[in-house]
Amino acid sequence: MATIEKPRVKEELISGADILVQSLVNHGVETIFAYPGGCSMPLHQALTRFGDKLRTILPRHEQGGAFAAQGWARSTGQVGVCMATSGPGATNLVTAIADAKLDSIPLIAITGQVPTAVIGTDAFQETPIVEVCRGITKHHYLVTDVNDLARIVREAFVIATTGRPGPVLIDMPKNVQMDSCVPNYNEPLNLPGYKVESPKARPEQINQMAAAIKRARRPIIYAGGGVVTAEASESLRKLVDKTGIPITTTVMGLGIFPSTDPLSLDMLGMHGSIYANYAVDQADLLIALGVRFDDRVTGKVEEFCKHGKIIHVDIDASELNKNKPAHIPVCSDVKFALDELNKIVEAPEDISDWVEQCMRWKSDEPFKYNEQYQGILQQHAIRTLWEMTIEKDPVISVGVGQHQMWAAQFYKFLEPRRWLCSSGLGTMGFGLPAAMGAQAANPGRLCFDIDGDGSFLMNIQELATCVCEKLPVKVLLLNNQHLGMVVQWEDRFMQGNRAHTYLGPIDNPEWSGQGDGIGALNPEERYPNFVGIAKGFGCGAAYVDKKADLPAAIEEMIAHDGPYVLDVAAPYQEHVLPMIPGGKTVRDLIKE
Repeated sequence: MATIEKPRVKEELISGADILVQSLVNHGVETIFAYPGGCSMPLHQALTRFGDKLRTILPRHEQGGAFAAQGWARSTGQVGVCMATSGPGATNLVTAIADAKLDSIPLIAITGQVPTAVIGTDAFQETPIVEVCRGITKHHYLVTDVNDLARIVREAFVIATTGRPGPVLIDMPKNVQMDSCVPNYNEPLNLPGYKVESPKARPEQINQMAAAIKRARRPIIYAGGGVVTAEASESLRKLVDKTGIPITTTVMGLGIFPSTDPLSLDMLGMHGSIYANYAVDQADLLIALGVRFDDRVTGKVEEFCKHGKIIHVDIDASELNKNKPAHIPVCSDVKFALDELNKIVEAPEDISDWVEQCMRWKSDEPFKYNEQYQGILQQHAIRTLWEMTIEKDPVISVGVGQHQMWAAQFYKFLEPRRWLCSSGLGTMGFGLPAAMGAQAANPGRLCFDIDGDGSFLMNIQELATCVCEKLPVKVLLLNNQHLGMVVQWEDRFMQGNRAHTYLGPIDNPEWSGQGDGIGALNPEERYPNFVGIAKGFGCGAAYVDKKADLPAAIEEMIAHDGPYVLDVAAPYQEHVLPMIPGGKTVRDLIKE
């Protein structure tokens, strides 16, 4: 009997642009922040064909889109995705890519590129973006063959999310976007030498850690962003519960342990709490978890925890012994190490005197400000926002500067991924777009941007995105008309000489000179008119300069159905304290 062959199903050719977008959908991407241009038009055309599966949010600047993707990633733990065209579109992503690299944020940045035939000829809107970003990405691709594309996207997601997370760049020439092939979305990865599996602490290392904890008399836990990344907050809390050891966190680690807990010593470092810095200085054991001993924490590194033994657990082997030698270095996924440690760890024999000392420091040297000030101090505004919103479990993003440090000090976080902060790179303009991305990822949650006028102006155009995309971000704008952190350094170390740190009209002697700042309370003298600007974008907005009016103004901001800017008049002479000057030690700490 003759064999009857089944008719072959014709395999469909699919364009590179459609393959890329389908690959994003396959990886569970729900939202992309993308700004179109000549060399990314095929990609945007493809996005319109997947509109029911993938939301495209149009930012008003590529940097805003990339920071919004970070806001999505930081608040969810998922990969953030952004897209821009070639040349200036691609270079506008660079700052946000560098920011993601330093803070270990999983980000996929997709850029259009000129056709392969003209790469290297200085074609219109050509930049060698792979070369530009080589030092600030975890990995990068220039796609030259459409047949490689589905595999490359899979690899990009694996690299961005495994080990120590980071940004991956995919540069797509226009002709590759338009070429077609039959894609294989399950093609094996081609990552020679790359370890997809996270390193895990060995049993003998866990035993060493447990033994060191048991013997300690003055132990301190120092935890950071690696605990957030590893989703290890509950494991960390269990360790504190089992051992009774006080804990301090980096600025990246806020929320991994409740700031309201008695054993919380809050943040350490340059603008950290006095009590945390004292405790680390006097500790005989420092348990460092998911941190990198950066200069803003250590100051003069050789004096940092000089007399203590150090356990350092980090997923990135290159961080171990890089800045500060560790007595017990452990390359491991932090959650795995904590879970294994919690199985055997015993509380130190007697640290009651040590805990009592830490609590005494905490009681004697709290974060404080002049509560008798007649106007609105920045610290008071942030504390009031915290008191009025903490039960609502909001996401808080910040720009960079004094307001950033005050928010870290006075907004008490209870859970991870509620605090979005450009920490390593310190990028002004981060706050608003990051809040925008977090709002897109968390549509039912309050999302605030606590910002300063300098930072806010750097990406203020994203108010338009918030309005058009119905993202009800709330901005608490602490407006002192100056670049406050630089002013503080001018006052402390440069005899108060103002070197282009005043943001208003140069013919205003009160503001640009050494006046008392009372002019801050006169709305007619303030520049620019943020309320008018916000309303021009279609946002709700109000101005407040009286302390008694602040709670009602915050209530109105929260209740407003849509994005809102609350312009809060604040003085420019206020300093973030305490402060350990750069490269100094806890013995150089400035309190007043």
